[in-house]
Amino acid sequence: MLLSGHEIREQLGKNIVIDPFDEANVNPNSYNLRLHDELMVYEEVLLDMRRANRVRRLSIPEGGLVLQPNQLYLGRTVERTETHNLVPMIEGRSSVGRLGLFVHVTAGFGDVGFCGYWTLEMFAIQPIRIHAGVPICQIFYHEIRGDITEYASRKYQNNRDIQPSLLFTELNPEHQDDPQLRLSFGHERPGS
Repeated sequence: MLLSGHEIREQLGKNIVIDPFDEANVNPNSYNLRLHDELMVYEEVLLDMRRANRVRRLSIPEGGLVLQPNQLYLGRTVERTETHNLVPMIEGRSSVGRLGLFVHVTAGFGDVGFCGYWTLEMFAIQPIRIHAGVPICQIFYHEIRGDITEYASRKYQNNRDIQPSLLFTELNPEHQDDPQLRLSFGHERPGS
């Protein structure tokens, strides 16, 4: 069963955290999340699942940034969310989809217990100018039945930044505990 907008409000501070929260972003059965002002792109032409692929950061300037087709852009939400006893999911807004911008390639499904920012896998059908702070996607919540084991992956849980793929840590378990890896991918920022 999907939570209504009223129930999302009721669950705030209990099973749902959305920070910052703005009442104007509550929809009948979802909540709009906004695009942060920074993106990440892979520098590799050929991506390899078994290793960390180099990335480069881009800032979205005041006048916006034009996304080009055939390029994957990783972004993140302005809002940090935390969900307990419910399954969070994100989906692109229809107004954004009608401009030919996909906000997630396959990863719109969240896990019960996920805490952090949502990484967006953005792909444009044609050139499109995007702007920081725009409501880019919506989060919605499903009830879950049965015993719950909350999400606890060290890869993405409690992230503080855009998260490129860390699949290689599953395929090469010796990389899982590398503190430099965690710094380089934004799990922890130097001095934080």
